[in-house]
Amino acid sequence: MRRKNKVYFIISEILLIVITFVMFAPILLAFLMSFMKPAEVFSFPPKVIPSSFYWENYREALKLVPLGRMLLNSAIVAIFITLGKLITGVLAGYAFANFNFKGKKVAFSTLFITLFLPAETVMIVPLFLLMKSLGWVNTYLALIIPFTASATNTFLMRQHFRTIPQELSDAARIDGATSMQYLIKVLLPLSKAMIGGAAMINFVYAWNMYLWPLVITMEDKMKTAQIGVKMLIDAEAANNWGTIMAGTMIVLAPTLLVFFLIQNLFVKSLVSSGLKG
Repeated sequence: MRRKNKVYFIISEILLIVITFVMFAPILLAFLMSFMKPAEVFSFPPKVIPSSFYWENYREALKLVPLGRMLLNSAIVAIFITLGKLITGVLAGYAFANFNFKGKKVAFSTLFITLFLPAETVMIVPLFLLMKSLGWVNTYLALIIPFTASATNTFLMRQHFRTIPQELSDAARIDGATSMQYLIKVLLPLSKAMIGGAAMINFVYAWNMYLWPLVITMEDKMKTAQIGVKMLIDAEAANNWGTIMAGTMIVLAPTLLVFFLIQNLFVKSLVSSGLKG
């Protein structure tokens, strides 16, 4: 029996290594290509390892497109959207999980239905008209405010809060804690993993937004990093893929950094979201 378990473990580890390599191969290839000279990119047979670190690709990418400003815009937008979604998700999820009020089931069912709507495409025209009427076109407000609430976050936090024993709430009430004190001092410390996982998902989503920033921003100084990559591709008429991959790696780096910083919380959130108390 032990031998079978050991064989199963070895096979599982090998499969995981292979799957991980397949998933990270495009990123690794882009990283290596970003250091290749134009002649090496189009050489035959193709080269995988650059002969030297050709940093000119990164200088050229930053010169062709104002990526620095666009990275700052993306960081501002992603951080505030993430904070907004976490705050509204926690509060709404707490209300649905811990309070009984009239119309609760109808409200939650309606909220759940919105999960199946591709909001960024279905609502883009009326949302643009609303932003125009408010005078928010080409501003941070238009990039951030429409995305500071999320049915997904509300659903995840509601499910998570339902796994926490009711006895904790009863004990807090006996000690004289208010609803907000119970949320802040008891539930939030117990929900670090879920909040960390949700923060990572929300940050990556906000960072990778392309269609809405493309529609709502008119000036280069307000455009985000994802639009910058498309501008870089358009600017490189000769298809200098070394420069394009350099720009791509610059834009990709923040999301990879966030993932590696909070990957443990993300894994814990996946595990806890599958448990039911």
